[in-house]
Formats: sequence, C-alpha cells, structure tokens
Amino acid sequence: MAATPASARERAFIDRQRVGRLATVDPRGAPSVIPVCYAYDGMYFYTPIDEKPKRRDRPLRRVRNVEATGRAALVIDRYTEDWSRLGWVHARGRAWLLHPGAAGHAAAVALLRDRYPQYRAMALEAAPIIVLAPDRITSWGVLDA
Repeated sequence: MAATPASARERAFIDRQRVGRLATVDPRGAPSVIPVCYAYDGMYFYTPIDEKPKRRDRPLRRVRNVEATGRAALVIDRYTEDWSRLGWVHARGRAWLLHPGAAGHAAAVALLRDRYPQYRAMALEAAPIIVLAPDRITSWGVLDA
C-alpha cells in the first residue's frame, strides 16, 4: 500500500526522537492514545506488540482498534521548557497488523531491533507489528535540532 513519505527535515526529526504517541479509535469513535516505540523506513511506521507485561486474556485495545477501523495516527514530539524549541510531526493514515511470516515482517523486526537494543532480547518475530501508512504527514515547530 502506498504511503506519503516525510520530508527530509521531518525524517531527521522522526529518527532523532525515541517515543511517539499512537492514537487509535474504536468502532464507536472512542479514542485511545498510548506511548509507543517505533521505527520508520521512509514510508511506513512500525510499532511492535512486544513482551512487556500486559493483559493476555484478549487482544490489546490498540490491536482491536486497528483491526476494527484500519486507521491510526502517530504524534512524535519534542518538549522542552524553552518553548522556542518545541516541535512535532503528526502522521495519520491506514493501519493494519503485519503478522509473523508475512512479507515485510522480518524487515520490520530488524528495523525495530536496530533502533532499540532492548528488542534484541524479545521474540518480536513471533508477534504482530502495527503498520501505519500515512495518508498525510504534518509538522510544526523547530525540527532541526
């Protein structure tokens, strides 16, 4: 699926930040926002369903929401007390689950492990990954720093 790429300036900002906030919505329109680790390959954002302790009796809310609506948004921001240095990138678009064994899953796992050493000890290859293909990327503030 085609996606809208970030500009070079946005891409550099995205690559420097460590955490984003993933927003999903359920079929009734109830939003959910959580902090996530992510990797970006220039077209798609990837966030894993990792091994942190979570409820295991049913799929996570973000997984249920993505499966139900096929939409998500990701905000990657930098906050500082010096408000002249604030900046953010907002990506919104189509989202889906990339299941183990599917084309692109191994490459997404490699990107995530390269970005976050903690993932090298986790069995990401055995879990789905949320993929966000932005329809639109917007940004604001100071991205160069």
